[in-house]
Amino acid sequence: MRLARPALKWKEEHENYVREWGPARLVPSSFDLAGHETYEEYLKALAIREGGTDRWLPSTNYFLIDDNERIVAMVDIRHDLNEFLRNVGGHIGYSTRPSERKKGYATLILAEALKKCKELGIDRVLVTCDEDNIGSAKVVIRNGGIEDESFADTDGTVKRRFWIDNKS
Repeated sequence: MRLARPALKWKEEHENYVREWGPARLVPSSFDLAGHETYEEYLKALAIREGGTDRWLPSTNYFLIDDNERIVAMVDIRHDLNEFLRNVGGHIGYSTRPSERKKGYATLILAEALKKCKELGIDRVLVTCDEDNIGSAKVVIRNGGIEDESFADTDGTVKRRFWIDNKS
C-alpha cells in the first residue's frame, strides 16, 4: 500500500472509483470529476484548488493504492481550518471505495494522512463525520480521535467532531 498524488496515470482508476461510488455526492469532493471535460482539466483545477482560492484553503490530495495498482481510498488534507471546516469538514476528508470497505483501508488512509499532517506541522487535527456514520467514527477513534461537541449544519445534518493529538 502506498499514497499517490492524482496524476494522469490514475485517470482510468479514478474514473472507475467514481463510477463505483455512484450518484451520491463523492467524498471528498475534491475528487469529483463532474464538470471537467478531460482528466487533464480536472488535474489543473485540482492544482488551483490545492493552492487555495477564495473558496478553498490550501490542501493536498492522495489516493491509497494497493499492490494491484488499484485506488482503494482517497484523502483530502486541508492545511488549515476556516469556520466551515472547523464545524463541518475538518482537516481530513477521506473515503473508501465501496467494494473495498470493511478491510481496514479507512483506518490506514487516516493514519497515513495524520503522518502527512505531522509533516505540515498540524499538531491538532480535526476529523468529522455524519452522526449516522458509525463506521467512520470508529475509524477516527482507532486513530486517536477524542470526540468534541457536535455541530448541526444548516440542512439539519449533525456532524460529529473529533480532535486527534498529532504531536507525538
